[in-house]
Amino acid sequence: MSVPDETFTVTPRPSAAGPYVLEVSGELDHHTAPLLAEAVNDAPFGPYGVVLDLSGLTFCDSSGITVFVSAHRRSRAQGSQLSLAGVAPAQMRILRMVGLDEVFTFHAGVDEALRAARPSRP
Repeated sequence: MSVPDETFTVTPRPSAAGPYVLEVSGELDHHTAPLLAEAVNDAPFGPYGVVLDLSGLTFCDSSGITVFVSAHRRSRAQGSQLSLAGVAPAQMRILRMVGLDEVFTFHAGVDEALRAARPSRP
């Protein structure tokens, strides 16, 4: 089920054998940030963690960054992992400027994030 807005959606992609993916697309700002915050609060931060797929994100202001930080805090409190996938170069530049490149785990895309979350086999 998607959480719709005229310019923003969050689509959960649950997986029994991997991270819970939240596919985020559109503009993340002070109007839409509560939708992502709600989706993050509903996400099961389990043993495989949560991946925020940001490949469809076209804009992100400080409200969105605040949601990312809150999600990170929630993942830590749950003893789980939070990864950001598909971050556009312009958005990555902002995350670097505020020091969040040192906080989050980044992946080029969701497939890479899913491969990284799978336990290695002996």
